[in-house]
Amino acid sequence: MLYPAAGASAGCAPLAVISHGAGGSENGYTYLAQAMAHLGYTTVVMGHAESGLAALRADMLRYGIMDGLTDLVADTNAEQARLLDVGAALEWANSRCHAPFRVLLGHSMGAETVMLEAGAKNIINVSSPPAGQDRFDAYVALSPEGPGVVFAGDAWSNIHKPMLILTGTRDQSLKGGPEARLVPWHVLPGGISSCQWMGVIDGATHMNFAGNGLGADKVEPLVTQTIAAFLPGARKHSCALPPTPAGMTLEAK
Repeated sequence: MLYPAAGASAGCAPLAVISHGAGGSENGYTYLAQAMAHLGYTTVVMGHAESGLAALRADMLRYGIMDGLTDLVADTNAEQARLLDVGAALEWANSRCHAPFRVLLGHSMGAETVMLEAGAKNIINVSSPPAGQDRFDAYVALSPEGPGVVFAGDAWSNIHKPMLILTGTRDQSLKGGPEARLVPWHVLPGGISSCQWMGVIDGATHMNFAGNGLGADKVEPLVTQTIAAFLPGARKHSCALPPTPAGMTLEAK
């Protein structure tokens, strides 16, 4: 799904590519796509057929709800297909113009795709390529999975690009509870110009970041405001934290 950049001129707008979670589609994440387009980004929400709703339903019927979700999230072929979708989105964008700045955003399994593209090491045998190509200037991971299912404990130690991680105090993970989603940020190496932030939204659930569930109307503005504050600094490699909005904590390294 394409969302044209607001106020686009004759020049090439920056590019945002969004990867949905397991069971999602290119028709979701409207709030996030519209916010990115409003910021002046040509925005593409990818559809990942191998890990969309039909694939999730099949795994849940076979294994049960949680085991089925875990099986899909850790499916090597499904994740490799997602990374190939990222490449296809970039090829399409490059055929139009070469964006001066490119950001990859993803939620849940999409955040897994973000981390793998950025160079996180995995334990499900996703090869490099398609993983680890690091073709974007910045990354945004909403509800990233911690260690144990897809990633080892030190998986994120070699990611030096600007990275924003957002999660919530009620954002349950497949292994380890909400606290496990904090691990990737703690492992990121940081550095003077790395621009690596983590925001934790009070009371936010996993599905709130997809724009669903009770409380999503309060979570969505915090997500989009934090992204809007992060990206200009990421483009300049100068990422001083803004005043933290009420209802969340925000850290930088």
